[in-house]
Amino acid sequence: DFLMLGRYFSRFDESPTDKVKINGTYYKEYWGEGSNRARNWQRYDLGGAKKLSFEEGVDSYVPYAGALKDNVNITLAKVRSTMCNCGALNLEELRDKARITLVSATSIVEGGSHDVILRNKFNQA
Repeated sequence: DFLMLGRYFSRFDESPTDKVKINGTYYKEYWGEGSNRARNWQRYDLGGAKKLSFEEGVDSYVPYAGALKDNVNITLAKVRSTMCNCGALNLEELRDKARITLVSATSIVEGGSHDVILRNKFNQA
């Protein structure tokens, strides 16, 4: 069992990326592990071709959220609420009872890159 939380942690002060201001709002740089910015052929050897055949992640900006310590309790409350909605009192019950279900077209959007501003949309000075 695992979670991928790169986007979650990238929003905070503790992330080593730059904070930028776009249209009056602060964002932090974020790139997915499978993006061309993060990948290189040595890490993803596809048979010695020394090139990447596809890109899985995005190079983008995510909304800035301040310090991690100021957000952990909110995140934990959301996890507890989700567990309650699944009828689970602990993580073991959540694994057993949780079911992911397609409920609307929005689910398709949420399953892709969302709540980010793609870097190629802006030319930063």
